[in-house]
Amino acid sequence: MSMIIETIRKHIKTCGKTRYQIWQESGVSEAQLCRIVQGKTCTVETADTLLRYLGLELMPKKRKRKAR
Repeated sequence: MSMIIETIRKHIKTCGKTRYQIWQESGVSEAQLCRIVQGKTCTVETADTLLRYLGLELMPKKRKRKAR
């Protein structure tokens, strides 16, 4: 989950919108956004909301096949 939060944090900082704008448009409170930007965690529901708002998708990581 920490990689997901780090990705969200990076996009919040670089999207060009204030936390207030993100709150108004996404419904995720400024307090929650502040905690995320400060390096703290959030619920899965909040992460999902922000991923959708920021236009991000989770993709399964491809696993390496073992040589036989």
